[in-house]
Parts: sequence; C-alpha cells; structure tokens
Amino acid sequence: MDCIMLHQISTYINKHNLLQPGDTVIVGLSGGADSVALLHILKKLNYACIAAHCNFRLRGEESDQDEAFARRVADSLRVHYLYKDFNTINYATDNHISIEMAARELRYKWFEELRIALDAKAIAVGHHRDDNVETVLMNLIRGTGIRGIRGIRPERDHIIRPLLETGRHEIIDWLRQQNISYRVDSTNLTDEFMRNYIRLHILPMLQKINPDVNETIARTARNLTEVEEIYTDYIINERNRLMDKDIRIDIAGLKQSIAPRTVLFELLKPFGFTRIISDEIYNSLTANSGKIFFAPVSNYQLVKDRDFLLLTEKLPKDNTIYTLQANDSIELPIRLISKTVSVNSDFKLNKDKTIAYFDFNKLTFPLTLRTWRRGDWFIPFGMRGRKKISDYFIDNKYDRNKKEQIWLMCSDSDIIWIVGERIDNRFIIDKSTSISCIISLL
Repeated sequence: MDCIMLHQISTYINKHNLLQPGDTVIVGLSGGADSVALLHILKKLNYACIAAHCNFRLRGEESDQDEAFARRVADSLRVHYLYKDFNTINYATDNHISIEMAARELRYKWFEELRIALDAKAIAVGHHRDDNVETVLMNLIRGTGIRGIRGIRPERDHIIRPLLETGRHEIIDWLRQQNISYRVDSTNLTDEFMRNYIRLHILPMLQKINPDVNETIARTARNLTEVEEIYTDYIINERNRLMDKDIRIDIAGLKQSIAPRTVLFELLKPFGFTRIISDEIYNSLTANSGKIFFAPVSNYQLVKDRDFLLLTEKLPKDNTIYTLQANDSIELPIRLISKTVSVNSDFKLNKDKTIAYFDFNKLTFPLTLRTWRRGDWFIPFGMRGRKKISDYFIDNKYDRNKKEQIWLMCSDSDIIWIVGERIDNRFIIDKSTSISCIISLL
C-alpha cells in the first residue's frame, strides 16, 4: 500500500509538473489527516519540506492541542517547523468577511511570505479528490460558470495540491496501515458550514443513487478542465480580434461571435463588470449611443458608442477647493483666467459659453472653484427662482460621467457659474455695473 500510494502521488506530481527532485516546499500542516499524510509522503519522496502551522484561535484549547501535535509530527520527521498565531475574529470584523474567508486569507498570505523568504518552490496543501467534489457541488449550488464546475486546479499562484486525485478514504487507509496518527477537527463533524453539510448530507444521498458519485463528479471536473482550456483559448482569440488596446470593443465584430453575450462578459470581467451588468450592456447594443455603465467592483466605466463599446477608467471625484483672485488664473484642475475691465460704451459681450461676465462689485474675492454637492442651487440666468443643480442636470440630460466633470465657480457660499454652462442671474452685469469681472475657460 505504501509503494502504491507513493507511486500514485509521484506520478501526479510529475504529470502536472508540480515539483522537481530536491525542491524545497512549504507544507501547510494543520494536524488533520490530509496534511499529515501529505507531509509524510513528500518527505518519503525526498522533497525538502518545511512544515507551517496556523493557529487561528477559534477553538480554544483544541487549537493549542492541534499546534502541539503538528509540532510533534514535524519533529518526528526531522522537518523544520514554523507556526503563527492569528486573531482571526478581529481580522474578519475589520475586513467585513466571514471567519472562514478570514482564515483562508491569513493562511495563504503567510504561506506566500514564507515561500518568498525561504526561497521555496511551492506551497503544498492537502486538498484531495473529495474536497474537489465538494467544491464543484458548492459552486453549482451558488451558481457558476465553467471554471466553477471544473473545481480545484492542481496548481495556482505557487500553491500545489499533490493529493487532488486521491480520495479521502484512500488517505485514511494509508495512515492506518502506516500507523500514523492525526487530529480530527471537531468543526468538521457539524453541518454549520455549507461544505460540511454537503459532505455529511448531500453526498451520502447521492451515493445511494450512484455509489461511485465522488469519482464520477471528479472525472467530470477533470474533463471540464480540458474544455476550459479550449474555452479560454477561444476567448483569448476573440479578445485579440475585438479589442483595441483594451479600450474599445468592436460591436459589429462582437455580434459575429459564436456566443456574443458570453464573449462580452469574458472581455469585461477583468475590468470589474459583473454578469448582470454585462448582460445589460449586451441588451443595449441596438439602443442609441451615449449610455454609460459602471463596473461595481472597479473604477472602470463603459460608454456605448455607435460602433464601439468604449472603456475608460473613471477618475476619483476631486473634492479640493481652488481659489481665484481678480486678474488671476488657475491651471489645474481646469484652466481659467480672470480679468477686470471697465464697462463703458465700447464694452461688448461675447456670447461664447466659455466666457462668463459678472458685476465685479457683486463678487467677494477670492472666488472658489469646486465640484457640485447634493443640495447645491443657483438662479439660472434669465430666471428669478432657485433651481437645484441636480434638477439642472436632469433637465439638460447630463449623464453620470458629465456630472462628475462639472465645476462650479462660487462667491462666498453662492454659486455664480456652472463653468462653461450657465451663470447665476444675481451676479450678471446690469445698467449700474461699472466694472466687470470676466472669467474665461481656456
């Protein structure tokens, strides 16, 4: 049994090129059956192993007993042993994530730090075939694409899984035959977590229908791994064909794809667009130009143009307040210049919207330039009543992108000009004006 198991794992490592002879490898050692078996097997295969144990402080004395046991296992194998304590609950609270996700992030972050510091080839973890089956079912329940159905990969980001084609029962039987002890995590016996519920309830029911269901699902996942490679290759070719420097997508070309809706999602996913938003964009392809879509998990936005979908990175809103004196200029964030002139018989108004004329004596200097805020209002030129800036935007069909590019010129707390658009009626030149302040948008 020992030779069979070693040959099986060695063949898998070589098949997927996970390690080379003599490589140094960090082994995640929890003390459970999978990780204990993994450390013993890699040591027998003559890899230079370093055992790393995480104490997440979640199960009180039981966590400390796990740590002491892991240390004894490493010592018995004469393997260098490292461990680290984590305040997992505080980390989860601070980052607004589940305890399970917090433990995962803390574990892999530390493992990667060790890999770099110790110049190790990889980080080996004890995921096996049954873990993969459970992952596939979890992803199906949550809703997934082809990547979720194909389950766990043998290697990703320096993390390797040499036991991935070995079943849980095979591992337990091998440990018993080798007279190797291991710890049992009491939380694995409860169905509080989805993975445990699938292991304890869903899979036993499926095994009544098909006793070999674990192998069947695992085989399907392996097949889909190859299908995903074909899929990924097609998406790469479509990206090269349809995208111009990652900033625009050819609409006519997209419609010629085998599955344009899915192709569009794959093109947009790296920019933070979800499937729901991607479907909305796809449904807009026959609509008028100008509609803007925003990625919910990134700073990207997409504009639907006539022939292209245009991707841009939305700049964060500038909340800085800039000042402008009379006969002065501003270079950033926009270029403005002000000057004062006498209002006489030679004075003429230019109707260009980039030039604003004000009664100098009605202004309080320095003037300020800022972005708009909710509740802002002004009295548009030619009107007597107040109007909210937000209503002005709606009336003039400003989209979200244009609203965020608008600047307001203010005198004290009063808005005197939506720059480049409309001035406030209270500050215009009238018959009593002797001096005008002229501000030009360059």
